[in-house]
Amino acid sequence: MKEERASDPVENFEELWQAFEKRYAFFDVRGVDWQKQYNTYRPLVNAQTSDDELFKIMCRMLKPLNDGHVELKSKSLKRRFCAEDTPRFWREFSNQQINELFKVSETTLQANGFSAVEESETWILRYARSKDIGYLRILELEGMKQKNLDLALNRISQDFLELNGYILDIRDCPGGDDSTLLEILGCFCDKQRVAFHRRTKNGPGDEGYGELRTWQLKPRGNQQFTGLIVLLTCDSVFSGGDVFALVARELPHLKIIGEHTNGTFSYQYHQWLPNGWNFYLSNQQYFSPNMVCYEGRGIPVDIEHFNTRADLEEGVDSLLIKAFENLRS
Repeated sequence: MKEERASDPVENFEELWQAFEKRYAFFDVRGVDWQKQYNTYRPLVNAQTSDDELFKIMCRMLKPLNDGHVELKSKSLKRRFCAEDTPRFWREFSNQQINELFKVSETTLQANGFSAVEESETWILRYARSKDIGYLRILELEGMKQKNLDLALNRISQDFLELNGYILDIRDCPGGDDSTLLEILGCFCDKQRVAFHRRTKNGPGDEGYGELRTWQLKPRGNQQFTGLIVLLTCDSVFSGGDVFALVARELPHLKIIGEHTNGTFSYQYHQWLPNGWNFYLSNQQYFSPNMVCYEGRGIPVDIEHFNTRADLEEGVDSLLIKAFENLRS
């Protein structure tokens, strides 16, 4: 943690603007004229601008980006700003209600012949199965021990030959590492495929990118599940969750049901300002195998269906019911 200190407001404003000018990858996608933002907000900052005023001015400049990976934080002011509008899923459900929704999901699974949803060998995966359908909820894509992930995936794959369908649930997944999502999806991959392409913004202008690199999705382990799969999503699926859906949609035996993902794919680039405040931005562009970028709009679904508070009132996860109908039709 860098110590915060008094410093020139103009210097801090300039450094923030210049960092975005050089590193931010989505001005066109987000519909923001960054030079116009400078022309609008730079005259508001001078040597007498207070910390509180400066923070507010910076937030106003950043807000039109509407990007969940654009953040500004000040420990001394006890303030954190995120440029994104609140996703629909989070407007619909409070944190407590999200927990209640997933309890309803577990009840719905058991009412349809599934075992209890249990934590696997790694905390990021929850697993249950019925006679012919598997269910895997992915809470996050980082923060686990690799050996535990391997153990969990090896255990889950032992059931593949007994199943005819599968539900992958990434609703409200905050993201994580590309390597983790590729390993999980490798359990459901029929053959080696291009997973995605990525390039990193490292300089100003349209030419300021590193080389385009390509990642591969490969079958994992001795047994893969290549039957019918449903992927459940919503618009609070971020970052690595976005990339999970981007890669998963390339599997020919998979359908996406729910709501488009958030559309914020990049790892976060982090930098400190001279006064000790820190900020984050999106500096990486992800592309599908056929070079489509879904930044700002998310991965589309095959069948649209929203979870709402009515699911809590009725005690049934309607999105899971849609998944059952699709797999058994």
